[in-house]
Formats: sequence, C-alpha cells, structure tokens
Amino acid sequence: MDFNLSTVFFLFFLVMILQPILTGRVFALRRAQAIRTIERKRGSRVITMIHRQERRSLFGFSMSSQIGLEDAQSIISAIKATPDETPIDIVLHTPGGLVIASMQIARAIEAHPAKVTVFVPIYAMSGGTLMALAADEIVMGEFSMLGPIDPQIMGISAASIIAARDAKPIEHVSDVALVLADVSDKATAQVKRGAVEIMTPRMERNKAEALADTLTSGQWTHDYALTPTEATDLGLPITVGLPQSVLDLMTLYPSPVKQSAVEFLPFDPPGRRMG
Repeated sequence: MDFNLSTVFFLFFLVMILQPILTGRVFALRRAQAIRTIERKRGSRVITMIHRQERRSLFGFSMSSQIGLEDAQSIISAIKATPDETPIDIVLHTPGGLVIASMQIARAIEAHPAKVTVFVPIYAMSGGTLMALAADEIVMGEFSMLGPIDPQIMGISAASIIAARDAKPIEHVSDVALVLADVSDKATAQVKRGAVEIMTPRMERNKAEALADTLTSGQWTHDYALTPTEATDLGLPITVGLPQSVLDLMTLYPSPVKQSAVEFLPFDPPGRRMG
C-alpha cells in the first residue's frame, strides 16, 4: 500500500479524533468496575455526579458543568429504581447549579427510606451543599468543602441586593433595584423553606430553621469554603475520612477528558453479587 502525504495526514487526523473517544471508553469501563466494587463492599447503590472544568483536546475549548435539569432527571430515576431497603451512596463533586434541579434531587434523596450517604471528596458548593443537607450522613475529606446556599440573582448574592436596598431611604432606590430586591427576598425565602423541609425529618425544626437561616443569610461570600469542622459546628452530620475506594474512583475522572456528569450502574441485587 502506497502512503503519500495525504494518507499520512488522514491517518493522523483519524487518530486525533478517535483517541479521546477510546480514552473515554477505557476510563468509563474502569469507573464501572470501581463503582461496582464500592457497591459490593458497602452493600449500596452508588450514584456519582462529577462536574469539572474540562478541556477537549481536539478543539481546545473549555466547558463548565453545573447541576442542571438533566442531572436531576437521571439521579431521580436512579433513586426511584433503587429498592427501599437498599442504602444509596452519592459521590458528589460540583460547584452548584440550578436551584430547581438541586432541590428536586435533594427531595428525592430525603424521600429514600434507606440510609443515604453523600461523599464529598473535594467540594460540593451551593446546590451541591443543598443536596448534601438531605442526606443522612455527609462524608468529607480533611480538606473537603461545602458552601453557603444563598441564591444568586444575575450573578449577585440575593442577600447583598437586599442589603443594598435597605442601606438607603426607599425614595433613593431605583425601580430596577427594588425589583431585584423583591426577587431576592422571594428567592431567599424559597431556598430557606426548601432547606428546612429536607432537613426536618432528621433534625429538630428549630435547629433546621437556624441552620437554613445561617446558610442563606449572605454572611459569607457564595464561594466561602465551609470546612468539615465548621460544618459539624453548624450541626451537620459530618464524618471525616473518605474510603480509599472513593478516592480511587475520583482519579478515573481526568479533567482533560469530557466526562458524563451523572453515572450509575443497573441495580445489582445482593443475591446476584459474586465475591
């Protein structure tokens, strides 16, 4: 077979196209094995939601992932397909996302009868923290982070918009600022009410209300890192010490390769498990 410059270029271009696909497939198979290992060891159903700032190697553009309605649909379907008596482990790594999607997932977590454990290897901010609030146990690493759940309006903290309105006489506040403050009041009240709703089955209502008020008050910036110690002091059910199997699983989500945000395997009843 004769090779000319055009053939070499075509083969090179074909390899460039197929390499990310093949690499992604290999990592997907390894993740499936790692997830099944965790399930067999813990007797649970494992669901992962991993959001990363990713760079695609072919065209070199970045894409940021956040909690969206598709994530909610996938996770809710997985939770509903899990038998009531089977515990669920959720491995969560996310900067947050849509409030409505985060709240849907949180309500599904809270509604599952068996124990739900959320593992936070690195961070679960904003909507990720809202999801964690619904769990029976939050397992964090020594340097893992949660964050405030104060809503953001047009990229600005709702609490800051309200504070700006209240800092001056009403006649000096523009109509636009008043509208934004009104939306901020409603958004904050809604998130606070939802947080209390998902926490009260496992926490006294007065404590849940105090915690929800703290996390939505805007006393911190939205990217403030709540350490395991601070989260424990706030009353959250924190356990420090991630299983090595979860840490190993995270290495199978390499940031240069685009990954699916949500992953889980078909439910494997304990009776069919080998080893």
